[in-house]
Amino acid sequence: MIELNEKSIVKINGDVSSPKGFEAKGIHIGLRYSKKDLGLIVSEVPAASAAVYTQSHFQAAPLQVTQKSLKKTGQLKGVIVNSAIANACTGEQGLKDAYEMQAACADMLGVEPDYIAVSSTGVIGECLDMDKIKKGITQLKEAKAGNGHFEEAILTTDTVIKNTTYTLTINGKEILISGAAKGSGMIHPNMATMLGFVTTDANVEQEALQNALRDITDVTFNQITVDGETSTNDMVLVMANGMAENEVLNEEHPEWPLFKEGLKLACEDLAKEIARDGEGATKLIEAQVAGAKNHLEAGIIAKKIVGSSLVKTAVYGTDANWGRIIGAIGHSAASVTPQEVEVYLGGQCLFKHNEPQPFSEEEAKAYLEQDEITILIQMNEGNGEAAAWGCDLTYDYVKINASYRT
Repeated sequence: MIELNEKSIVKINGDVSSPKGFEAKGIHIGLRYSKKDLGLIVSEVPAASAAVYTQSHFQAAPLQVTQKSLKKTGQLKGVIVNSAIANACTGEQGLKDAYEMQAACADMLGVEPDYIAVSSTGVIGECLDMDKIKKGITQLKEAKAGNGHFEEAILTTDTVIKNTTYTLTINGKEILISGAAKGSGMIHPNMATMLGFVTTDANVEQEALQNALRDITDVTFNQITVDGETSTNDMVLVMANGMAENEVLNEEHPEWPLFKEGLKLACEDLAKEIARDGEGATKLIEAQVAGAKNHLEAGIIAKKIVGSSLVKTAVYGTDANWGRIIGAIGHSAASVTPQEVEVYLGGQCLFKHNEPQPFSEEEAKAYLEQDEITILIQMNEGNGEAAAWGCDLTYDYVKINASYRT
């Protein structure tokens, strides 16, 4: 475990184009009524790239195209993303359109198609308007970069853009790690209806980057849930273009843990922002579990808690009904000894020794009125610990999803 001081990794203002050699753009091409709906990230030089994808059996066409290309090259020059239409469950036409989208972007950037990743998000079962897509890709060439335009272009029912940036020093070189994401509903990874794009100017070995992303995804993006639904288009993609000119990083490098921690912090920020912006949500819920049999079981318990509809509605209603938390823990696939479980909320112990504990309902209610809620669980089974993030369940969630297509 690396010892980090407060200056090792510092969060700063920035966006997905902040690392050296990256540019990000977003424009409106008419797939949506008035909002930006086509985005592009470009690296000045080919970037070592890694990705993880939805585990849905109905994997969307853009993901199939991106996976195949990235397997071939291990590098990317750019990623093209549209919102409004997911290009999922669209058969041979959808696959053809995804390849056409990739080829059009590659032609605009003057590279081979396999150096372009393709991503789409939006309504399932509708085909892309390729005339608008191809015309839009041409327009992107002259579009202004920065100003959060890319982050806007990838949103669907999101209410805010989501980005983060960290700086750290490796081999005396300043390295930036930045990220952008979208996600609001159909969130229950492995993985959820979310897209995450991380850029860094670090020089990183591709295989090491892939291994790191897989590990980090398990404790960040795969630990969020909004509504228990997994989508068809989800992807997290990392591009490392090496323009910071540090020594190549891999698992053997002494400062690898520092880089990996920076990448984890960026991914955790984006994951929490997605959970916070769940459709109709008013509160971010974090479950912290300690003392589980192992880290895997701690993660299972934490995610059960934030995924429970009853816990989510109790938080929305500012009701300190710890029985709902116990209910979620009780049907998790983890080792549970009821006499050992302890439940804490806002610094108060609500449950211990398999019986209720005296606590102030007024203080608990006041705590639940905040917009960030942390539920602490001590299992007393071992050394496993983990966190998970979700949001409350409100009337607005039903309204949003009852009329998603209309």
